[in-house]
Amino acid sequence: MSGTPWSTFSVGDEVANETIYLTRESLVRYAGASGDFNPIHYRDDVAQSVGLDGVLAHGMLTMGLAIAPVTSWLAGKAMVTSYQVRFTKPVYVPVTGSAGVTVSVTLHSLGEAPEESATLALRVTNDEGATVLGKAIAVVSTL
Repeated sequence: MSGTPWSTFSVGDEVANETIYLTRESLVRYAGASGDFNPIHYRDDVAQSVGLDGVLAHGMLTMGLAIAPVTSWLAGKAMVTSYQVRFTKPVYVPVTGSAGVTVSVTLHSLGEAPEESATLALRVTNDEGATVLGKAIAVVSTL
């Protein structure tokens, strides 16, 4: 597997780690791009009226941001062929400041040649260290 982004790593190694920060502006921009204008993503009173602690990030935004460190690490040498997560905890975004989402990516397993694939495990946590995306797995293959 020489030449693949994972050729210099061993199973269990961390291959990428990044913290991404979300602000209320991030949520507005995502709402506009996705068409998801559910008020729990921009109004604290509505979010609290349905039992939430406050405004939360869109689940699909969190999922999309979590795969970004993987695609950066692949740097065009491979592609994501499968990606799955389980939403386990919301990411609350404060009125001012930001909410951090930290993504740690480890090499979980290697596929057999000639496919030259790898399975990556993503640990996605909030500022408090709580897991926000569980069972997050990406399969990547050479181009």
